[in-house]
Amino acid sequence: MVGDVQTPGEFVREQVTTVRSTVDRVTGSVTGSVADAPSVSAVSSQVGEFIREQRSAARVSLRELARTAGVSNPYLSQVERGLRKPSAEILASIARGLKISAETLYEQAGILDRRSGNPDTVAAIRSDDALSERHKAVLLELYETYVREHRTVAQTAAVQTSSQPAAQPSNSKESA
Repeated sequence: MVGDVQTPGEFVREQVTTVRSTVDRVTGSVTGSVADAPSVSAVSSQVGEFIREQRSAARVSLRELARTAGVSNPYLSQVERGLRKPSAEILASIARGLKISAETLYEQAGILDRRSGNPDTVAAIRSDDALSERHKAVLLELYETYVREHRTVAQTAAVQTSSQPAAQPSNSKESA
């Protein structure tokens, strides 16, 4: 049992090894590793494209969004072009500047799991100029609630349907 407990030195060595291998992997992707680079740039590009679409829909200039988000113009431009992957804090600042939820950008960046429902419906609600930001948030919350409720009802029905065939053979045996 004593052999299973790591000493502080062993723990630190193991952590350093893990960090070094991560750095080596990341460095490899930056210098041209084909396996890692597309996934990182694809996520960055997706987030940047989404930010650009939201900014255009809100009719906010790049310079104005950079100012309200507290980031530099060139940095925001790089984010939109997929050249930079922003941190969660930067995403939250950009979301505030766009007057959308940070959760929305976190989903796009792969930090959070996607919300329930059809992405087209969510996008339609978010892009409707006739709705205030508050109304959009309320509608999205209601929509998500209905989607979850429908999913729960469907799952319950599926469980009941799958349990019925198991009950039928026992009834047929009793009648035989």
